[in-house]
Amino acid sequence: MPTALWIANVHVTDEAAYGEYAKRAGGAIAAHGGYFLARAGKHEQLEGRDRARNVVARFPSLEKAHECYHSAAYQEALDFARNASERDLVIVEEVES
Repeated sequence: MPTALWIANVHVTDEAAYGEYAKRAGGAIAAHGGYFLARAGKHEQLEGRDRARNVVARFPSLEKAHECYHSAAYQEALDFARNASERDLVIVEEVES
């Protein structure tokens, strides 16, 4: 079964509230087998909309990433991000090598 990537591009508008989201979301992601590959590090925008915070997490499967997003723990964390950021989030299966 292929793994999946959770890719988020974020413009934070309220640092305190978004910080609370990030603290809570990490636990929900880990509980679903996810772990971070990139989390708000340096980046270079080559095309499209530039957002200062870029996050990539790997999950064991697309299904686990989906379950994480819809879990009660993640939705509770997401309440802190809803009015504190502008976000794009996608989950995508990785190519099996």
